[in-house]
Amino acid sequence: MPTPLIEKATRGWMTSLARIGSESKHLGNPVVEGVLTRMVGLTLEAVGCQAPIGARCDVVNSSGDRVETEVVGFSGDSLYLMPTAEVRGLVPNARVIPMRQGSDVLAGPELLGRVIDGRGRPLDDKGPLRAHQKYPLQGKEINPLTRTPIHEELDVGVRAINALFPIGRGQRMGLFAGSGVGKSVLLGMMTRYTEADIVVVGLIGERGREVKEFVQEILGQQGLRKAVVVAAPADSSPLMRIHGAMQATSIAEYFRDQGKNVLLLMDSLTRFAQAQREIALAIGEPPATKGYPPSVFARLPQLVERAGNGAHNAGSITAFYTVLVEGDDHADPIADAARAILDGHIVLSRPLAETGIYPAIDIESSISRLTPQITTPEHMSMTQNFKHIYSLYQQNRDLISVGAYQQGSDPAIDRAIRMHPQLIDFITQNMNHSVSFDSSRTQLAEVLINTGDDDRPVAVDEPADVTVDAPVDQPLSGELVG
Repeated sequence: MPTPLIEKATRGWMTSLARIGSESKHLGNPVVEGVLTRMVGLTLEAVGCQAPIGARCDVVNSSGDRVETEVVGFSGDSLYLMPTAEVRGLVPNARVIPMRQGSDVLAGPELLGRVIDGRGRPLDDKGPLRAHQKYPLQGKEINPLTRTPIHEELDVGVRAINALFPIGRGQRMGLFAGSGVGKSVLLGMMTRYTEADIVVVGLIGERGREVKEFVQEILGQQGLRKAVVVAAPADSSPLMRIHGAMQATSIAEYFRDQGKNVLLLMDSLTRFAQAQREIALAIGEPPATKGYPPSVFARLPQLVERAGNGAHNAGSITAFYTVLVEGDDHADPIADAARAILDGHIVLSRPLAETGIYPAIDIESSISRLTPQITTPEHMSMTQNFKHIYSLYQQNRDLISVGAYQQGSDPAIDRAIRMHPQLIDFITQNMNHSVSFDSSRTQLAEVLINTGDDDRPVAVDEPADVTVDAPVDQPLSGELVG
């Protein structure tokens, strides 16, 4: 027979086992580590562990430090990992440890005025981030039928855009430009002068020195007060560049959900696509269109569709995505894909920039698809007339410049020649000056009212005493609405 001492010990063990069993129910499955078996380029291959796509895994190098990676693919029992930083010190059979943490982004008003990298770490000298709220890196899906329609204009402080290509709250625009035509300066102007509550800037894949120049010289202290800058320069890993773009979008979504009107500036969408191309090719995805794998064209709308108006009047994200037109080739596959998924595009012209006209906006090639929803018929009529006169001059520019055109041959061309200096003055704007939406519309009416009968240029730096309801010429029959 068992003694009382044995019975007491047995009851104690049973109680302990029951407690441990109850607690173990909340521990989840144990983490099973794997080993590193292969590394080619930036792709790491691991076996012996399981993790879903997008999960984080730490690889322990020879010195005991951990290299952060993300699962980007799998084949059979092998996981394909992409590092977020340098991979020096990795050896065969290094430990691969799946991590339980989700891909969340720190968010909150504490981020205003800060510059962070693609992992959310501060790049400025203002101490650690004190934001404690989290937002998913992949964003939250919004039912398109619950989004608030776009009916209000957003003042960006740039006369040519406000007057000729008005932007609505929640609109997504492309800024198509080659190198050296004033793209960064135009972004800085919109950052400083917009009437949006919050500005989020994503500098993705650009040169490292441009980050400091943009923050200190173009953005300035005035623009930085209500802005958050996410920088993932060109020397960052492709995964970090993708995370930088997604993190900037997540931060913008957080402020939108707080009821704020957010301006998101992403420079550039092309570098985001190139980063995805690097990852896709590294894990064996075949190229399709001009070297771009199909996953690139699936990623673009996934990123862009996260911007826009929120559900149930929550707020708005008005987004500008720059698209690099390499060699000024507007038939680039990324440029074509961006035009198809955006709500309009503004093209910067190298010939205009070379003549000293800034912002060098190509009036004929640019369009805002939401103009009819956010402007009055009078404003649309003035915009059409301006574009018609400007285009008429450009079509006959060669004849005019060589003196082959005889004055009086066509009254419309004569008027375009007389008004051309006024049109150029209108689209030109000093980067240190802001022009409001109402002033832009008033100055547009002033330019069109002056038919060019005299040789005096119309001053457009200050609003004239002219109402926007003043009579203007009617557009040509069949002319498209911009």
